[in-house]
Amino acid sequence: MANNRRDWGRIRRLPSGRWQARYPGPDGALRPAPVTFETRKQASDWLAEKRTEIIRDDWVDPDLGKVPFMAYASTWVAERKLSDTTRERYEGIVRNHFAPAFGDSTVAGIKEATVRRWRSDLLARKVGEPTVAKAYRLLRAIYNTAVEEDRIVKRNPCRIKGAGEDNSAERPVLTIRQVYAVADAMQPRYRMLILLATFASPRFGELAALRRRDVDLERREIRVLRSQAELRGGTKWKGPKSEAGKRRIAIPKAIVGELREHIARYAEPGADGLVFIGPQGGRLRRHNFRRLWVKAKKAAQIPDDVHFHDLRHSGNELAAESGATTRELMARMGHSTTRAALRYQRARRERDHSIADAMNRNIESARRRPQGKRARKRGRRRGEGHAGGTAGNTAA
Repeated sequence: MANNRRDWGRIRRLPSGRWQARYPGPDGALRPAPVTFETRKQASDWLAEKRTEIIRDDWVDPDLGKVPFMAYASTWVAERKLSDTTRERYEGIVRNHFAPAFGDSTVAGIKEATVRRWRSDLLARKVGEPTVAKAYRLLRAIYNTAVEEDRIVKRNPCRIKGAGEDNSAERPVLTIRQVYAVADAMQPRYRMLILLATFASPRFGELAALRRRDVDLERREIRVLRSQAELRGGTKWKGPKSEAGKRRIAIPKAIVGELREHIARYAEPGADGLVFIGPQGGRLRRHNFRRLWVKAKKAAQIPDDVHFHDLRHSGNELAAESGATTRELMARMGHSTTRAALRYQRARRERDHSIADAMNRNIESARRRPQGKRARKRGRRRGEGHAGGTAGNTAA
């Protein structure tokens, strides 16, 4: 068995005929390559690359990546400054989607093929695409920290193009007639919840946190300053994600009268009283309300796949079709970026024809305007010259 020494590192031929490379790390310890090589040159080239890594300070101690992945992921979540709802969501992903697949793995042990199999398995088990995308984004973020900050692995194994994008199917849009049909079928104390969710487009948590003092009937506005977060241990008031989330939303005049009646009949007393509460005075909860929502949908013959959040989506579509600009939609929705607002600015066929019709009216109006004296005189001159020329040609 040959044992060849070099200026840096060692190469030896194994009894199997393959070649093994070993190198001294910055700490002086002699480390073997993770694989063996078919030829001595391949082993030599690998040593040259490893030496370059050390010189450039790009070397990663392979022993550092042997930390258990689940411990690293749990610590990652615990150390981040997150909202209560986001922390609970991340903990759920780690518990439900990471642990079954990566529970026995080290951080360095999860490779690109491992991540591909994990993602494919989630989709095969009919886990929703938005959930899979969120889980993939969290895994990628954890490995970004492992690579760039902690430097315990060399490469992020999350390299599937587009896997972190939420490509869920387009959500349904309800017509105004359908919105009123489900509102009519809803229990009277929650009828206004349906109408406000559509025609003002706040989120469910924002409606649950709405107080009497946040409603200005004279100005036809509601004010969004906080939201209700539902956690495993109960509910909690929280502020918006950004300053854009604090906003005033104008509401259509058609629902102001009903809103006034709702407040008088169902809202808690006092300026800080909640606008929407349960029959026994409790806070509005998604789980409890969902049963009423499903029942009302069925009575109104609304498709089963319509979610309560689709009312907000429908309201945003109505606002866009009414001519709202991207900035106006952002303000109404409480978003600080244009990404969500732009989805409602796409040119729908009906809206596109309306725009073309409006342009056509402007064109026709402009062409009907009487011409100035000079324009009429130029027109007559052109006409006379043409007629004279024609006549002359005929005479010739």
